[in-house]
Parts: sequence; structure tokens; C-alpha cells
Amino acid sequence: MTLDWLRAHCMSLPHTTEEVQWVSQLLFKVGGKMYATIALEGQHGLAFKCSPEEFEEMIERPGVIPAPYLARAKWVALEEEDAIPRAELKQRITRSYELVKAGLTKKAQAELAGASLKKTAVKKKRA
Repeated sequence: MTLDWLRAHCMSLPHTTEEVQWVSQLLFKVGGKMYATIALEGQHGLAFKCSPEEFEEMIERPGVIPAPYLARAKWVALEEEDAIPRAELKQRITRSYELVKAGLTKKAQAELAGASLKKTAVKKKRA
């Protein structure tokens, strides 16, 4: 799977951070919680969170499996790079981001909102 488009998409989502964990997994996080992960080498390239309803629908599709170690939290993994068309995959990753962000504590959500307000104020000052 091409990492460049995935990284560009994830990093375009507000407050996304990235880190390498478990030796060869690139994680994309919001508020310290991961919403997508991709193997930098080996199997099961991309994995992301779904709603319970979406999870059941997704695992019925060829090339999509319950994500190892994360399936109980309703994560799916792609066995094949082209299991989901890229446009749909971008929507699903954005949805994963939204699900994880919505599940953050109120305090964490307020901190993210505060960071956004500070960035906006700095941009206005510069203009």
C-alpha cells in the first residue's frame, strides 16, 4: 500500500499525530488515541476503527478481516491493498478519526478545541 497518500490524508485531519510503535507500525492518533495504523513491513497493511454496524458490514467484504488484536474494539484490517477503493477508504479513515475523537474524554476534547482556538487567534494576528 502506498504510504504517501495515507500519511497525507491522515495528517490533514486536525490534531493528528504520528508515531512508530511495535517496531514497524506507523500509528495515526488524535488526542493520544490511535485511529489508523499501517504496517511498515509485513502483513495486514492498513487497519482502522469502525462503528459496530460498519464493522459487521466490512468483514463481509473480500480482503477485509477483523484486525488482529484490535477486532474486539471494532477495528478492521485490509488483507489486500485494493480491497476498498481509495475514495471510500479515505472516507472510512476520516470516520475512524471522528469515532476516536468523539470517544475522547471531555477534557481531552476541550484541550483539542482550545488548541484550535489558539491557532486561529495566531493566524488572525499575523494577517
